[in-house]
Amino acid sequence: MRHKKLLLPLVLLLAVCLMLPAGSVDAAKRRFVSIASGWVTGAYFPMAGAISRVAYKNLQDKGIKVTAESSGASVANAKLIGAGDTDLAILQNDIASYAYEGKKPMFDEKITNLLGVCTLFPEHVQLVARKDSNIKSPADLKGKNVAIGPVGSGTTENAMQILEAYGLKVEDLGKAEQLTAEQSADYLKDGRLDAVFFTVAVGAAVIVDTSIVVDTTIVPITGANVDKLVKKYPFYAQQTVPGGTYKGNDQDVPTVSVMAMLAARADLEEDIVYSIIDAMYADIDQLRKAQDKFKDIAPETGLVGMSVPLHPGAKKYFSEKGILK
Repeated sequence: MRHKKLLLPLVLLLAVCLMLPAGSVDAAKRRFVSIASGWVTGAYFPMAGAISRVAYKNLQDKGIKVTAESSGASVANAKLIGAGDTDLAILQNDIASYAYEGKKPMFDEKITNLLGVCTLFPEHVQLVARKDSNIKSPADLKGKNVAIGPVGSGTTENAMQILEAYGLKVEDLGKAEQLTAEQSADYLKDGRLDAVFFTVAVGAAVIVDTSIVVDTTIVPITGANVDKLVKKYPFYAQQTVPGGTYKGNDQDVPTVSVMAMLAARADLEEDIVYSIIDAMYADIDQLRKAQDKFKDIAPETGLVGMSVPLHPGAKKYFSEKGILK
C-alpha cells in the first residue's frame, strides 16, 4: 500500500511534464551569459548591447541569452573574468595581455582564464585639450591639469605610457585627475582641466559634445616619441583622427590606437562561444549599425591584434572559416 502511495505522485508528475509544451521543457536548458562592457556613454556598452540583440534574434533555439552589463571598462573587466563574475568582457588588447601575464601593479596575479574571442575595432588615444591651454604636444602637459582616465581603466595605462614616451611622469602634471569620461568632459568645459586623455573609438559622443560647448583641439601624438612608444609597447598602432570628426578640428591628426576585443572565461562552454561568434558575424549588419565606429568589423580582421590565446570556441570558428591557419 505504501508503495502505491509513493508511486501515485510520480505518475502525476510525469503526466504533467508530458503535458507541458516543448518550450517549457527547453526553458530548463536556457543558458544565460553575461557580458561586461564599459560606461554607458562609451563604445563598449552599445557593442555589448548589439551582441545581446544578435543572440536574442539568432540563438533562442539554443537557449542562449546574453545580458549586457555596464562596468568600469578594461582593467575592471579583466578582473571580473578572473573572479568568474562575468562570462564575456570587452576590453583593450593591451590590457588583456597585461592581465594574462599578471603585470604588476595593475594585476596582482596572472589571469590565465581570460581567453580571446575576437578583436573588434581600433580605439584611438585622443588627447583633447582646450584651445586656450596652448597644448601642441604631449610634452606641453607638464604643469597642466589633466584627466588621465578612471581608476582601473585602460585609458590611464595609455596616458602614463604616452607621458613616459615624452619624458614625463604623472607627477610632472600640475594635477592628474582620475575621472569618468563624463566628469572629464564637464571639467574640461568649465576650465578645471586643460586636457583629457580618452581611449575611445573615433567620433565618441563625449568628445563630439565637448567640442560643441568649448573650443578644443585634438593634440597630435606623433614623431620619434611615438616610434619609441610602439617599440616598447607593440600593441599600439599609428592611426589618424580624420579631419572634420569634431567641431574645430578640420585637419587629420596623427595619434596611436589599441584594439578593442572580446574575451571569454576559459571554462565558458565551447559551443556557447562558437554560437555567439558565429551569430555575430552572420548578422554583422546588426553590429555595424549600433555605432558608426563598428562599420569595419569583419571576421577577416577578427584576429588582428589578438594578444592572448584563443578560446576553443573561437579557435573552432576561425579555423572553419580558414582565417586561423
